[in-house]
Amino acid sequence: MDRETKLRELDQLRSNMQRLEAELAQEAAVGQWPPRTYYTVYHVLAGFVLGMFGAAASLLFNIVGSVLVGQHPLQLIRVYLTFPLGETALHEDTGLSLAIGCCLYLGTGAVLGIPFHLILSRWFAAASLATRWLAVSALALAVWLVNFYGILIWLQPLLFHGRWIVDGIPWWVAVWTHLVFGWTLLLAQPLGVYVPYLPKREAS
Repeated sequence: MDRETKLRELDQLRSNMQRLEAELAQEAAVGQWPPRTYYTVYHVLAGFVLGMFGAAASLLFNIVGSVLVGQHPLQLIRVYLTFPLGETALHEDTGLSLAIGCCLYLGTGAVLGIPFHLILSRWFAAASLATRWLAVSALALAVWLVNFYGILIWLQPLLFHGRWIVDGIPWWVAVWTHLVFGWTLLLAQPLGVYVPYLPKREAS
């Protein structure tokens, strides 16, 4: 190979290198996909789904407890329906209303599952099980205190002239309901772990 051929090949290699560098810079400008660090949107969606699991578990806990003490199985839903319906909800026994109440309960759990999962996945991902159990228990109790004694204790009387939720649900039942919700999220948390996809060449 003569000198002129080598120079042409060297120029070609330089041109290819510049083209590849430009393509890499363009890819970096539009962002990395999939994310290799904390993927917030994923964890928001995961918390939403896991929150429904937690709400279903706490509702089942209350159904069993209500049956054991001789109450209506969905007494908890009746009490919670007093927020939009007032005192008449305590005597509600139609399937449609109670089904809507169950859906609202699960939806509320899904929304509350988002901050639970975000906190657990961002700040307690590498913590021990005991530490995460303490964290989720503290969060559940905080939600109970804020919901019952920071909001509902004055908001329901203001809107519906009665506080059937705070007075109608024994405090220890409310505490256990929230704890079961939080503990279920903790047990289900491995289902919401984000594992980024790696192409075969990077995985190897």
